[in-house]
Amino acid sequence: MGRIIAITNQKGGVGKTTTAINLAATLAEANQRILLVDFDPQGNATSGFGIEREDVEHTIYGALTGECDIDEAILVDVNENLDLIPADMNLAAVEVEFVDQDNKNQILKSLLSKCISRYDYILIDCPPSLGTITVNALSTADSVIIPIQCEYYALEGLNQVLNTISIVKQGLNPELVIEGIVFTMYDSRNKLSQQVVETVRQNFDGSIYDTLIPRNVRLAEAPSHGLPITLYDSSSSGADSYRKLAAELMSKGDVIYG
Repeated sequence: MGRIIAITNQKGGVGKTTTAINLAATLAEANQRILLVDFDPQGNATSGFGIEREDVEHTIYGALTGECDIDEAILVDVNENLDLIPADMNLAAVEVEFVDQDNKNQILKSLLSKCISRYDYILIDCPPSLGTITVNALSTADSVIIPIQCEYYALEGLNQVLNTISIVKQGLNPELVIEGIVFTMYDSRNKLSQQVVETVRQNFDGSIYDTLIPRNVRLAEAPSHGLPITLYDSSSSGADSYRKLAAELMSKGDVIYG
């Protein structure tokens, strides 16, 4: 049975979707069978694989609302070993449409239960906000990866997402755990980057990945070409870092923070 991992941070611009795309790609490169769920109305994980959102017939929104079956929404082999459920702006309507629905926070969990046996990992790229969409993802996931940008307000964003996870654990998903924190946009020449890493490690009693994702031009360019970094520039430092992150994830086994 596959593991479901939500990738989330309520603060935008932290490399969340970059991590979702490239961790999915490097896990797939390591012969893991991956499903990436684009669960952000911006649909950046979809366009990051070169998929034009207006050309997609079925999306995660259609699956959530019953307009299509979950299998109809899955785009098979967007990369080798990697399937994708795309998203578009229609997903934002879920926040309003599901307000009075009794099981509104469990709909994604019910959908993914139908296909989880086919995958080693299901990664969910969450929106940078708290609402029905994010709560659905956290209610579905076994664990959470939290990307943190190496900048001044990193701890503020971390505290927000930890509070959200705590709320979901108490009311909806008591088994939810933190898979790990990953530092993004790290610049070894920048003293602030080093200070952020050290501060978080001192103040967070949980799992932090050893891999640091560098601030890398090739990583920033790849989405505009509709390619993960493994295909855009396989020899770049960004590609190497996400391969190391994937290896850490696969080797960790049980998480250590509940």
